[in-house]
Amino acid sequence: MNLRCILPFLLASFSAGAFVFNRVATFNICTQIDPTCNTDTEAVAEIVDASPDGNTLLYTDGVAGNIGLVDISDPSNPVGLGTIDVGGEPTSVAVTGDGLYAVAAVNTSPDFVNVTGNLIVIDIESQLIVATLPLPGQPDSLKVSPDNQFIAIAIENERDEDLGDGAPPQMPPGSLVVVDKSDTDPTMWSTTLVNLTGLDGLRFPEDPEPEFVDISTDNVCVITLQENNGIVILDLASLSVLTSFSAGAVAEITQIDATEDDMISQTESLNDILREPDSAVFIGTDYFATADEGDLDGGSRGFTIFGLDGTVVYESGNFLEHATARYGHYPEGRSENKGNEPEGMTYSTFGDENLLFVLSERANTVYVFNVDPTDPSNVSFKQVLPSGVGPEGVTAIPSRNLLAVASEVDDRGAAIRSSITIYEYAEGTAAYPTLVSNNRADGTPIPFSALSGLAAADAPGIGGQAGILYSVDDSFYSKSRIFTIDVTSFPYAITNEMRVMDSDGVLAAAFPNSTLVNDDMTVNLDQEGIAVSREGGYWIANEGAGTVGDIENPVTTANFVVKVSTEGVIETVVTLPEEIDAIQVRFGFEGIAEYGDFIVVAFQRAWGEEANPRLGIYDTTSSTWKFVFYPLDTPSSQNGGWVGIGDLSPVGNGDFVVLERDNQGGPDAAIKKIYKISLGSMLEVEESTTVEKTLVRDVLPDLAASNGNIYEKLEGLAVTSEGEVWINNDNDGVDDNSGEQQLISLGMIVTIPEGTATPIEDSPTVSPVQGTSMANRVGHGGALLVFGFFALL
Repeated sequence: MNLRCILPFLLASFSAGAFVFNRVATFNICTQIDPTCNTDTEAVAEIVDASPDGNTLLYTDGVAGNIGLVDISDPSNPVGLGTIDVGGEPTSVAVTGDGLYAVAAVNTSPDFVNVTGNLIVIDIESQLIVATLPLPGQPDSLKVSPDNQFIAIAIENERDEDLGDGAPPQMPPGSLVVVDKSDTDPTMWSTTLVNLTGLDGLRFPEDPEPEFVDISTDNVCVITLQENNGIVILDLASLSVLTSFSAGAVAEITQIDATEDDMISQTESLNDILREPDSAVFIGTDYFATADEGDLDGGSRGFTIFGLDGTVVYESGNFLEHATARYGHYPEGRSENKGNEPEGMTYSTFGDENLLFVLSERANTVYVFNVDPTDPSNVSFKQVLPSGVGPEGVTAIPSRNLLAVASEVDDRGAAIRSSITIYEYAEGTAAYPTLVSNNRADGTPIPFSALSGLAAADAPGIGGQAGILYSVDDSFYSKSRIFTIDVTSFPYAITNEMRVMDSDGVLAAAFPNSTLVNDDMTVNLDQEGIAVSREGGYWIANEGAGTVGDIENPVTTANFVVKVSTEGVIETVVTLPEEIDAIQVRFGFEGIAEYGDFIVVAFQRAWGEEANPRLGIYDTTSSTWKFVFYPLDTPSSQNGGWVGIGDLSPVGNGDFVVLERDNQGGPDAAIKKIYKISLGSMLEVEESTTVEKTLVRDVLPDLAASNGNIYEKLEGLAVTSEGEVWINNDNDGVDDNSGEQQLISLGMIVTIPEGTATPIEDSPTVSPVQGTSMANRVGHGGALLVFGFFALL
């Protein structure tokens, strides 16, 4: 089925009245070590399964060498039940059909040649190991048959990627083990090794290296051989191979990004890409789907549905690549590898919907599709779900309308905790995504991510169009852009993108020896704040790079402000006084606001020996700076860290709201707050005073309401003329970040004085030459404007 046939379903889940999945809880694995996760010890969840009653989850932790248990009898409040040491690296876990036992495949191999493993049988009620069955090699995936008679275990005997060119064949070869568990005593279960060498359709038939298994209700087993780009179909009752075949290649994937150049540009194509499937799942008894992750030479960035004879009945093409870009989750740093990298999957029936769930390992998302088991060429997209970082395992619990996804990456220093996310299927509206993008003229989505800074078109004193916000991307991407966001309906939509241009040569003249300006006159800014100008156009704060006197991180870019026209052309560059530049640290401009004849720029953290960060007040009529200090909260996270300013916005009469946040995420997050300050008549503000602040809102509860981990970088704050406050986060371009993009309205929580919702009249025109430490800013006109259209094909 052509992808274009399923694009109209992109927004289907956002209408009220439908049954949708929403996240109801996130269980952090570190709570098994410390209830508040106040630990640096790595603890992960990779593969997850559920007890038949749906009340208990079991997961593998290959780092700690244990199986963990979680009570989800209240799915909105999961509780850790402890862990069981299995004496090696568990690679997979499953619960037997009677609910008595958990079976875990455990790798005990000392190296790639001397391969050993065990099948560990755990009594779930007592949490005791009741049997250990030796395996003839290093296991990977396992599955219990739906009738509870068999266990299929892939003995991978994985290759050493550092040996020679890393490719197979590498001995010993992999195989399959089938466990007959008809005896009620696990110690009496019998194992049979099934040889998989020499089969048709394999690239390296002497080294099968099986990856994943699934079992149909007919006791037919599908086995993926990823590096071999092969698939084996085996009858468990007779232990006979029914067929084997190549997973084949996708002839052409069009409109994707295959180049890592700090831009998401879905204009390229790849040809004859081997699928190299990872996981597989049966759709009924006659079809199965594969997640075509790739490993050795392939990875077609999507999923495929096969018949048992190897016939391809559906392939997803570029859908997942486009979807990840549309929802702000595209991993640009993987463009030259395997893109979004689909890995895990499952299939189940919820209500009257037959649903396929596909996990995107690098985009940290779950894609849900309706797939007809009698005609699996009939595929329609249902919705996207946010996950933790590196979603690996998934289990459906239709009896309780639940879905659980295990995400394996755990790095406290990067504000990432491994987790199991629990979603509930219920009537309502999908809470995620909050932000999507319309299409470009070529039919691809406007790609966005790393949004830093937020402004309302109708900010107090501006008088612009209600229902419109603006945001910018930061230095994670080159060729900086301004985004227009329509917030009149949910999910909110990026309707427009505009490149910032130095067509006048103003920026090049200000910084003649820099790499800020490209040959095509686009610019590479670290945009960390945007404000709408009452004269038209925008003010953008560029955060400098580097610290004065730091040999390891020297100054490479100054902090400065640019005034950009409504067409995106830089008209003005405003720089700091030389004496301020002389104490620059890498935590620079982080938010900008305009009110009257002034712009106010927030410094994220204190510079030099100063106790507090500065607020820079720039008078556009006299081209002069004045500075005051902003008193930050003291860090209060259990993990320490620092606190800085994220953004600021005017609220009238010389008052501003300021967003404060710490550099902590997840259970370590402690400070995400909005304060109000008054600068009064900015002409009369006394230099170097420390302003007073009043708490407007602690937004930690607002962030926690999405039932995910609190994100670290809350960096956008906008206030409308009616006093509605909006916040958004910077997802770091999905680099060491889940990529979750939240744009949240906090409601009408500030009062705007009468008379400040309309433009201030009779103000002078801003000169293109402003600042005090850089000179000769000249130029002429020019613009580049790229429109986006949500053209559902």
